[in-house]
Amino acid sequence: MDQLLADYLPILVFLGVALALGLVLMLSAAVVAVRNPDAEKVSIYECGFNAFDDARMKFDVRFYLVAILFIIFDLEVAFLFPWAVAFGDLSVTAFWSMMAFLVVLTVGFAYEWKKGALEWE
Repeated sequence: MDQLLADYLPILVFLGVALALGLVLMLSAAVVAVRNPDAEKVSIYECGFNAFDDARMKFDVRFYLVAILFIIFDLEVAFLFPWAVAFGDLSVTAFWSMMAFLVVLTVGFAYEWKKGALEWE
């Protein structure tokens, strides 16, 4: 039983120190924090415009369009990182496969640009 307690003692000490540190940091932030509320500071601000009175009001769908386009192109570009890391070990087929992928990505980007999806009026 003593060996079991000796094995778990470092874990208990770690948990105790983590809990104490967390409490000290939260309490010190509550004590030291500057409380100077301002109407502009405490106003609700999200998505680049002030909050609506009613959640059912119409607003511009371009917010969604820009977000979706960002996610699509960002995720597709994320495929470049593993390819770049393993570039030295890749075959010629893997190289040209990525070039085809980049061509498709570039054509999609050009299409969105031509359609005006990236324009903000």
